[in-house]
Amino acid sequence: MQNARSIYILVLLIFFFTSSVQSGNLDGNYSGVMLQGFHWYSWKSSPWWGVIEQNAGKIADGHFTMVWLPPCSTSAASEGYLPTRLSCLDTPYGTKDQLKSAVNKLHSYNLKALADIVINHRCGTKDWADFTDPQWGPDSVCCDDEWPGAQGGTDTGASYSAARDIDHNKEYVRKSIIDWLKLLRSDVGFDGWRYDFVRGYHGSFTDMYNQATTPYFSVGEWWGDLNINNPDVNRQMICNWLDAAGGNSAAFDFTTKGLLQHCVTTNEFYRLKDKDGKPAGLIGWWPAKAVTFVDNHDTGPSTGGSGGQNHWPFPGDKVLMGYAYILTHPGTPCVYWCHYFDWGTGIQAEIKKLIEIRQQAGITSTSDITIPIADNSKYVAQVGKNLIVKIGPGDWSPASGWTLAASGAGYAVWTK
Repeated sequence: MQNARSIYILVLLIFFFTSSVQSGNLDGNYSGVMLQGFHWYSWKSSPWWGVIEQNAGKIADGHFTMVWLPPCSTSAASEGYLPTRLSCLDTPYGTKDQLKSAVNKLHSYNLKALADIVINHRCGTKDWADFTDPQWGPDSVCCDDEWPGAQGGTDTGASYSAARDIDHNKEYVRKSIIDWLKLLRSDVGFDGWRYDFVRGYHGSFTDMYNQATTPYFSVGEWWGDLNINNPDVNRQMICNWLDAAGGNSAAFDFTTKGLLQHCVTTNEFYRLKDKDGKPAGLIGWWPAKAVTFVDNHDTGPSTGGSGGQNHWPFPGDKVLMGYAYILTHPGTPCVYWCHYFDWGTGIQAEIKKLIEIRQQAGITSTSDITIPIADNSKYVAQVGKNLIVKIGPGDWSPASGWTLAASGAGYAVWTK
């Protein structure tokens, strides 16, 4: 009886330990920093997986902990966002073997690899909806899709006209997605997921997929319209998705991105502080689940092409102000590949310095923050006990006892 009780306690401890390892990165006090490991035109530098492998040491030297890689399945578009055969991992980014080699190299530097998961929509192998690898029938397409042959249920999210909207209520669809994710985990070696266009299907499905695959980290792209005069609507919609996802995923903090780039352009820094004295983005409400960023492959410029997507770019001359903010604040920051690797060694060195300051000051995703000043010329915040940051053209400096750790055009960071 005593032995049985001991075994039971041991099983409970193992379950608690393994569960907390997976969920702890999203529950608070996570100190990691993500690198977006590509831009819109990365596929032109084939094999891109080789570029990742060659730069793994530099990524680790930058004190990053996770690298978000582009979609790795065959796609009707070179960038990977119109997937066809999910199980085929030979793409313009490189072959499956080259991908596995890149992930292994990241692991050798203790870096985690996140896969870009595009499952809201899918293209047929040769036609509108002739799905192979895995094979799905017409009942896998939502009945309100543009395809006249769709026989599935009603779409549970926003429509996407460039491909067929997938019905995640179909059990066999969910099973094949889970099998594919498990293949990416066990065979390729991916550690976690970045879910694309999560507005397109109910958040509960993300919860199901994460529970089945226990990722190290998960983040969803919920990108909606932002009213700069009422940002609470935007961050509430992101929070609604996080709730629907069962707390098993983070989300990109589009609210903070929009507010931040507006403020560095207009000097209306008061917008960065809400009525409760907290940061006005998602990090003010749910920092443990917020992934902050300045730009990504959709919003910002690319390298090696005619500018890239550039749908919502951060002002180029104020990019370091943006990084001074997100790399000193709660949430999990994500740095854009182009900014770090393609905009010059000066910017790279400053971003690296800001990450080092963050880690030395012990800043985590849920660090305490106090905002004593947010006006028409500057924003000042103390994060944790050992860091103060100021952005904006207005003059300000802390009392004695603080040391200037980093500074540049429109920003300064002090530490104790």
